[in-house]
Amino acid sequence: MTGVVIDGRTLSYDDVVAVAHHGARVELAEEVLPRLARERAAVDDVVDRQVPTYGLTTGLGTRSSYALPRDELEAFSVRTVRGRAGAVGDPLPVPVVRAAVLARVNGLAGGGSGVRPEILTLLVALLNARVHPVIPEVGSIGAADLVQMAHVGLVVIGEGVAELAGEVLDGASALRRVGLAPAALGPKDGLVLCSASPLAAGQGALALHEAATVLTLAQAVTALTYEGFRANTSPLDARVMGLRPAPGQSRAAGELLSLLEGGELGDPRNARRIQDPVSLRCSAQVHGALHSALDFADAALRPELNGCGDNPVVLAGTGEILSSGNFHTPALALAFDTLALALAQTAAISAERMRRLLDPAVSGLPANLSPYGPERSGFAPLAKTAQALVAEIRMLSAPVSTDPRHGAHAVEDDSTNAALGARRLATILVRLRQLLAVESVVAAQAVDLAAPPVLGRGPEFLHGAIRRVVSRLDDDRACGADVEAVDRGIMGSDEVRGTLSALAGGSA
Repeated sequence: MTGVVIDGRTLSYDDVVAVAHHGARVELAEEVLPRLARERAAVDDVVDRQVPTYGLTTGLGTRSSYALPRDELEAFSVRTVRGRAGAVGDPLPVPVVRAAVLARVNGLAGGGSGVRPEILTLLVALLNARVHPVIPEVGSIGAADLVQMAHVGLVVIGEGVAELAGEVLDGASALRRVGLAPAALGPKDGLVLCSASPLAAGQGALALHEAATVLTLAQAVTALTYEGFRANTSPLDARVMGLRPAPGQSRAAGELLSLLEGGELGDPRNARRIQDPVSLRCSAQVHGALHSALDFADAALRPELNGCGDNPVVLAGTGEILSSGNFHTPALALAFDTLALALAQTAAISAERMRRLLDPAVSGLPANLSPYGPERSGFAPLAKTAQALVAEIRMLSAPVSTDPRHGAHAVEDDSTNAALGARRLATILVRLRQLLAVESVVAAQAVDLAAPPVLGRGPEFLHGAIRRVVSRLDDDRACGADVEAVDRGIMGSDEVRGTLSALAGGSA
């Protein structure tokens, strides 16, 4: 796999996925270390002249008016890391840790932190050697990810705990195993290791990448349901969309029509009904809103992923060190909340589409899609599974950016919960994928029973993929196992995802 070159300006979600999930090697662009050296000279100058500067020559938080003795600055950096490593709970998954460290590496590479270049090169070496600091899952309130990122800082100085090749070691042993030495922290380095919001940015990048793919899956599963239901596609007509161009809906409608291309449903006269239930008729509106929420989240996340969230910031050109509010992430937290709500809407109509397929009065198909009649359960029990998944997604979609919170008394009196907003997206996406697997299993059966003479290219591909994993339902069986198999083998398949993206008009 090719490496990911870090310049502080151009890190993409694909890059984050490559490093976090696939172990891509990280390299620094040529201009990065000279940039950091110039900024570090400005830090050293301020230290030499003992200019009062927050977190550099003074204390932190409520102690910002306290001037630190010159001979205490290095020790203060170490105490900053140790004193903030207070996160609790289960360890974050390794891909999330890698994404967070990568986001911090990129933030430092872009400049503004004043960190010693050696600190950055050690963080890169940790990623490439697959030494992963153990970061407990709870600790950030969104006023930078201080409490959790301090656990990364502990490993940098040879303390704390790290995972290496499946083994959990103390930080010093993990570094020694891969031939690395702990860093000696200079003034400000401890604060830099804890600063900014790389956990929110890194996990957010993973979530946005996955959410875009899950939206493609939702479109493809909807198209399969359209085929089984014999849905009316006139609401997808570009002329209809243009009469009220709500954000994203025309794009979603176009993707659905692309997936259905080659089948009979492109002509609304082949529909079974004049007007379908809202869960089918308005899929483009709901999925379009998810497209719009993803665009909003992207606009908020890219500056966080490719910007400087430090306080204070170093301006190498003038030698100034200025206070900054760039660690504060209200737009990012709001974007994560918006995305969570859009995913909940997408989940709700998936469950309802599936329920409509089970209702013979609406679908025109056998009750519960069982070919044997009312003495069989068919897929009826899966309606409960679907509703349970929707209930969990709805619970997790509650906004977290409005939660009352505070930090240091009278100084840090607002925060955003952005990291929590990103973390819960991961669970929502797992549950939504499972829900789409439920709908797709039911929709594939509906297609078998409806037996249209020809399917659209998207439904044909998805139906064939499903049938290679699970057979059609004849007598009752344990359908939960079918759903799990489709979730793993179809919804989680990179090959299937890429093909469906291409068929929907995206890039494979």
